[in-house]
Amino acid sequence: MATAGENMRIDSDRLWDSIMEMAKIGPGVAGGNNRQTLTDADAEGRALFKRWCKEAGMTVSVDRMGNMFAYREGTEPDLPPVYLGSHLDTQPTGGKYDGVLGVLGGLEVVRTLNDMGVKTRHPIVVVNWTNEEGTRFAPAMLASGVFAGVHDLEWAYEREDAEGKKFGEELERIGWKGDEEVGNRPMKAYYELHIEQGPILEAEDKLIGVVTHGQGLSWTEVTVIGKEAHTGSTPMPMRRNAGLGMARILQLVDEIAWSHKPHAVGAAGHIDVYPNSRNVIPGKVVFTVDFRSPELEVIEDMERRLHEGARKICDEMGLEVSFRKVGGFDPVKFDEGCVEKVRNAAEKLGYSHRDIISGAGHDACWINRVAPTAMIMCPCVDGLSHNEAEKIYPEWAEAGTNVLLHAALEEAEIVE
Repeated sequence: MATAGENMRIDSDRLWDSIMEMAKIGPGVAGGNNRQTLTDADAEGRALFKRWCKEAGMTVSVDRMGNMFAYREGTEPDLPPVYLGSHLDTQPTGGKYDGVLGVLGGLEVVRTLNDMGVKTRHPIVVVNWTNEEGTRFAPAMLASGVFAGVHDLEWAYEREDAEGKKFGEELERIGWKGDEEVGNRPMKAYYELHIEQGPILEAEDKLIGVVTHGQGLSWTEVTVIGKEAHTGSTPMPMRRNAGLGMARILQLVDEIAWSHKPHAVGAAGHIDVYPNSRNVIPGKVVFTVDFRSPELEVIEDMERRLHEGARKICDEMGLEVSFRKVGGFDPVKFDEGCVEKVRNAAEKLGYSHRDIISGAGHDACWINRVAPTAMIMCPCVDGLSHNEAEKIYPEWAEAGTNVLLHAALEEAEIVE
């Protein structure tokens, strides 16, 4: 005899149509999206999400960091809600699915429950976290970090983008600064659906990644100072080339990451060169080294070796070097009970699955500090993400959202 809700499935076409409709807002130049946080496009995407939530019978509230919470009543409203969500902001050259799948997948769960007339004891809340990407305002996962008590609200408001615009002022400008205090919310559990952003699931032909851990992350901004000089008339022995110093440090970064294989990684993705002229030897470079590992002691070792090695390189080259920690979080072990619910859902639905470690940072990494948390992953083509060519298939989105549905139902408890 089937248990309540056992045969329930989401509407795959409706989910896919919603993702494609959201992708029309903040289109990129190559088929993806540029819907960076606190831009006019972000405001437009938020408005569409709010309208859909209200049409699904939910009430929507916004906190002082712009986090959006869409609430579906439970039969016992005093019980703590089950949260589902992710983020709607994108990279400057982002794809259609990173973050968006988790938010609209959560909405589709509620729509499906409405279609089936299913009630749950616990309320269900679908959340859109502000500034997960951290592209415009560092660090990443800024608003979920304030929610979890990792960052101070006023400190977050003072974060500036490349043009010197402040987070708090831009949040107010686009009209999404709410009145609700940040973090003052009971949570029974939090589930985040996301594309893998890596190649493992597709390579192993697995539909579902059951995320057991999240890699820790360390962002260190490195500034190297040399001396600007003419590229043609300055003899090689008399150069203090900050660009060459950076190149040697980046080689060191690669060597450090390789020394902790297979799970550790390291690179620099944000690089500024001054004065950035064809015939001027760089006098200053600023770049951010991104180290990640599921083991805290490995991250600490990589940071230490970066500082020691970069100083040695710069001393030998007559350069100055300084370091500033601009972001990071410790490795995450997700709640075993929530992880088991995800695994149970995948098995009940007959989906191939495997345990996996998330190589990217997610809002779930911060929320795990304040509530039992787990993540669900679906494959993405060639593991490509943070790229306009990012791609998933409708059946992958459907499978991940069906697992989200059944994990949420087990958590929120169907009322028969």
